[in-house]
Amino acid sequence: MTLIHGLRLDNIRGDIYGGLTAAVVALPLALAFGVASGAGPLAGLWGAIFVGFFAAVFGGTPSQVSGPTGPMTVVMAGVIVQFADRPAIAFTVVMLAGMFQIFFGVIRIGRYINLVPFPVISGFMSGIGVIIILLQLGPLVGHATPKGSVPVVISALPAAFAHPVLDAVLIGFGSLAIVYLWPGRLQRIVPAPLVALVVGTLAALLLPGAPILGDIPSGLPTPHLPVIDLTMISEIVGAALVLALLGAIDSLLTSLIADNITRTYHNSDRELIGQGIGNAIAGLFGAIPGAGATMRTVVNVRAGGRTPISGALHALVLVAVVLGLGAYARYIPHAVLAGILLRVGFDIIDWGYLRRAHRAPAKGVIFMAIVLALTVFVDLITAVAVGIVLASLLFVKHMADLQMENIARITMGEGHHQLSVPEQAALARGHGRVVCYDLAGPFSFGSAKELARRMAIADEYDVLVLDLEDVSYLDSSAGLAVEDVVLQATSHGRQVFIVGLRPRVRTVLDRLGVTRLIPAERVLDSRLAALEAAAMLIEAHDAHAVARTASQAG
Repeated sequence: MTLIHGLRLDNIRGDIYGGLTAAVVALPLALAFGVASGAGPLAGLWGAIFVGFFAAVFGGTPSQVSGPTGPMTVVMAGVIVQFADRPAIAFTVVMLAGMFQIFFGVIRIGRYINLVPFPVISGFMSGIGVIIILLQLGPLVGHATPKGSVPVVISALPAAFAHPVLDAVLIGFGSLAIVYLWPGRLQRIVPAPLVALVVGTLAALLLPGAPILGDIPSGLPTPHLPVIDLTMISEIVGAALVLALLGAIDSLLTSLIADNITRTYHNSDRELIGQGIGNAIAGLFGAIPGAGATMRTVVNVRAGGRTPISGALHALVLVAVVLGLGAYARYIPHAVLAGILLRVGFDIIDWGYLRRAHRAPAKGVIFMAIVLALTVFVDLITAVAVGIVLASLLFVKHMADLQMENIARITMGEGHHQLSVPEQAALARGHGRVVCYDLAGPFSFGSAKELARRMAIADEYDVLVLDLEDVSYLDSSAGLAVEDVVLQATSHGRQVFIVGLRPRVRTVLDRLGVTRLIPAERVLDSRLAALEAAAMLIEAHDAHAVARTASQAG
């Protein structure tokens, strides 16, 4: 395995242009995300630098550009509010989140993160978009966003809109107009967010009433050792897990987009390790966390970037900007950044899914709406957890229904047409007192209870044949359901045959002790053999009954 995944030197020109273009796009967004997080614009820039550089060098998606994103910023803002009295702990959370991501990559969990159901992803991404919009409406009209939950922010909006700062309104809506109306053909040359940043900052010279960022510390960041308070360990670990999981999902979704554009395949687990290294170092230096950034990645690829060189170069360009132009950032109005982030918030909302909601499966739409509402009004980890649990329960129910369709009841009166001619003849010799159940496909815990209920026959019969030849998988719950069926039958004096156990299925039943409930000679390889043996039992029973009756008559 190479040290830098996807590194090659045959695309230097494209990578240089891609990295420069991505840096131009990243600059205003990093500033905006830093302010929105509550850590400050410089924390946003250094977050873009550290995460962007180390995720490119150690990650698994060659063309991906990483840095602060809307979802990560929303969660980081909550972390900063949660640990407002001890800000060092907030950045310890970022470091720990990075370590969790490295651990996720080492244990190769990346492939499983991609299994999160789409309605859940759509719901929390749209919810994050709504949160970003709500948080930026106040700064758009010249007022600071109040600290606290989303309901607190919403309750403050009427007063903010009732007393707008005119200069901020003009700059904010002007910036919003630029990011929406900037011609697409010019977007490839100069991205709209950068134009809005420059024009809005110049406009503030003529409209001094708009609040500006003010003094910003410059120079290289100072490292800070992690601070752990054992009395708050559950809150610290919980917040770090939220950041780690969200960053992992956000990054791997962007990796999939990069794959589609470049016709390549990323390494999920390696990508998590790269993101984790970047976030751990960002937290060490007091920067906000990041993830794979969709817009910057797409810009990079379209400009020619294909290897980690472009992502690393984008970070180095931002270092030059911070060290050379950081002093001028103090004049940037809050309203400009609000206008830029409002566009980001609108773009994060999954409008494509919402437009198809009336045609999409109703349960998926309901899950999406629940996750969206929980994201906005509760918190993101609760939203994702509830969404995954609901979607998983729906999937288990659906699979259980499908599994039940793979159970066929065979007697002289029903289903016997599924048997071969010799099998039908053997069944007929049982005189209607043999019941066969033919199971096919996988059977799991979701179908276990119904499996036992379905085969709990109240009919009169003497022999039960369980044909498991076509059962490819049986978990412990389904195995115990088979045990219930066998015990119920034997408790009523009925004989049981089991047919066609595959090695995998036999192992489960052996470990559970189910096969010990049945004589070894009645665990057979073929259904025909079982039906013939069942018929012989019936015939022997009938002959014995006739002999006993004759003896009593004599």
